[in-house]
Amino acid sequence: MLHLDNIDLTLDPAAAHYLKTEVVQVVFAPEPGELISLEGPNKYHTGDAIITGCTGDRWSVDRHRFDAKYQAVAPTQDGNDGDYTAKPVPVLAKQIHEPFTAARSAGRDVLRGEAGDWLMQYGPGDFGVCGQSRFAKVYQRVS
Repeated sequence: MLHLDNIDLTLDPAAAHYLKTEVVQVVFAPEPGELISLEGPNKYHTGDAIITGCTGDRWSVDRHRFDAKYQAVAPTQDGNDGDYTAKPVPVLAKQIHEPFTAARSAGRDVLRGEAGDWLMQYGPGDFGVCGQSRFAKVYQRVS
């Protein structure tokens, strides 16, 4: 299995920018915990966002990253449980053609991807994995 380490998709000519187009349901964690996403374990702290996507997938996002990446959809108020959408900020993504692992961020959970899944880079040292079928439903390439 390929293990991706010291990743920087800004230097990879096979990576491209994509926008997420999805309304998600969010609950802010009342206490620390862990959920198991399709890509592996997601540990979270009190106040972090626990997200359910339109495909039923679940994952967690650190609160400071969530606030920078998502905005409430009316009638939800920012900071309250409810519907959110990704802010229109492109992310870098690259399809990986063999099974792989990658850390979400330094010292954090290690995620798994299958052949054909996508490695996402949200910012320096901040990564995710998205399955091919979900990626096709919620991401649009930016020209």
